[in-house]
Amino acid sequence: MAFVVIFAGGTGIRMSSSDIPKQFMELDNKPIIIRTLENFSKHPKVDHIVIACIAGWEDELRRSIKKFKVKKVLDIVPGGETGHRSIKNGLLRVKRVASPSDIVLICDGVRPNISQSLITKAVTCTERYGSAVPVLQSIDSVLISDDGKTCGRNMSRSSVYITQAPQGYTMELIMWAHDEAEARGIPDAISSADLLIGLGKTVHLFKGERDNIKITTQEDVLALRANYYYSHYKKFAEEEKQHGV
Repeated sequence: MAFVVIFAGGTGIRMSSSDIPKQFMELDNKPIIIRTLENFSKHPKVDHIVIACIAGWEDELRRSIKKFKVKKVLDIVPGGETGHRSIKNGLLRVKRVASPSDIVLICDGVRPNISQSLITKAVTCTERYGSAVPVLQSIDSVLISDDGKTCGRNMSRSSVYITQAPQGYTMELIMWAHDEAEARGIPDAISSADLLIGLGKTVHLFKGERDNIKITTQEDVLALRANYYYSHYKKFAEEEKQHGV
């Protein structure tokens, strides 16, 4: 079976807005998190979804799931203080019904553009390798600085990759990683891939997609909205052309 853990426990402090968590901001009258969930819900290889939700927004999430008829949601669990802890909460819920060989895809709740093909690749790569991390090769030059003011090191962009989500793992592997990190007193990891690498494991990489935007800043929201409306305009224009309008 394939499970999905969506972690949506953050407030989005880089959005420069405290009114509403970024995952609940709307795009064309639909919350971003619902758009993220819909991408997984309609995928044939996904069986169940567990969401780790920010405290105080659980009822709003349930209402939106019902309103937009999102299927396959197994449960909503409390979000943690960090993304790492939210993921652990979601995994503990999945563990109650999953077998060690089952697959779990881990994704933040603010990736509304995840394609069906990317989800398929994540599942199939995890089935084959036990882990699957979508990445994009850096298109920018990379400098390394400890203080953000001076730099004496650079890195070839040909060896620099930007991680995306969803990341796929077998339940056995990812639960071992979380349990082992806790036993060793290792602090919260930035991502599941970072967690496993920090524990001495290697992860399998596959090519991600440029359109798989993570909503982090207000600029991301504006870019997403512009892309969304452009896509709709293009589709409308093509339909008019076909009808000779």
